[in-house]
Amino acid sequence: MIKDHLLLNIDESVRSFLANWEGKTIDLQDRTVEFAFVIAFKLIVDSQSSVIYDNFKSEFDKLAAGTISLAINIPGTAYHSGMQGRTRVVKMLRQVIKERRASSVVHSDILGQIMSCENQKYHLTDDEMIDQIITMLYSGYETVSTTIMMALKYVHDNPKALQELREEHLAIRARRKPEDPIDWDDYKGMRFTRAVIFETSRLAAVVNGLLRKTNQDIELNGFLVPRGWRLYVSLREINFDPILYPEPSTFNPWRWMDNGLENHNYCFVFGGGTRLCPGKELGMVKIATFLHYFVTQYRWEESEGIEIVKFPRVEARNGLPIRVSKY
Repeated sequence: MIKDHLLLNIDESVRSFLANWEGKTIDLQDRTVEFAFVIAFKLIVDSQSSVIYDNFKSEFDKLAAGTISLAINIPGTAYHSGMQGRTRVVKMLRQVIKERRASSVVHSDILGQIMSCENQKYHLTDDEMIDQIITMLYSGYETVSTTIMMALKYVHDNPKALQELREEHLAIRARRKPEDPIDWDDYKGMRFTRAVIFETSRLAAVVNGLLRKTNQDIELNGFLVPRGWRLYVSLREINFDPILYPEPSTFNPWRWMDNGLENHNYCFVFGGGTRLCPGKELGMVKIATFLHYFVTQYRWEESEGIEIVKFPRVEARNGLPIRVSKY
């Protein structure tokens, strides 16, 4: 589906979003958050199909903030605000589903694909469809926005990496007319871009950890973990283990050019075991396409005083303003 349907839509969205940035000072953090949510919403619930988008994001932001707050459901707390936001999000999505059932228009977005199965034996209820949409939106926008922001931050601070990244993408553009979109072969050939994404995700992990349940007794570093116990795997500790990643605090995308590193048993950049992130490839395509057009069209300089924090979430505390100029 990504190769045949979504990549072209992503390409068009990125081009449109990045148009006219030349000569402006922008907050990269705010703009990448906006981009990631707009593109996720368009792919999942086409924003052209409803008027709900203007109100949707503000309520969804409350929902997202509530997921990392203490579960105290009283007025004035982030959790309470998040629960209210979710109620309004659900109401808006129900309206979209209702409008679509009353219309003869066929939608090619992800919600359209889900609804196309309604007449089959196995189909989702409205509540299940809404849960799926919320899950996909939640999992697909903060990870994408933060990884784009931090990737541009890291390559800005590492001119050698920026040069190699830019050369990879300029080589793609040299094979195409200016108006041509990238295709699946172009994406699969972005080896250094993929390495930059993996290294960025290692250093600035959006997800702090994974939860797993033991299905048998296991011994872990001399300790017995009984069957049925739940384990929390801290990704930050693993990602900065000097045995696994020499000089772990250094941004070194070249370490990922050996494809075996992506597949070793301790690589949890996109989850671990049999339950890898289902949106891995879609997220990679969004990030790679954004980087492709940004580094081939623009140069940028950061403003002074940028402060990055990585807990409880990765963010630029006071924003990440950059001055953009034509490449």
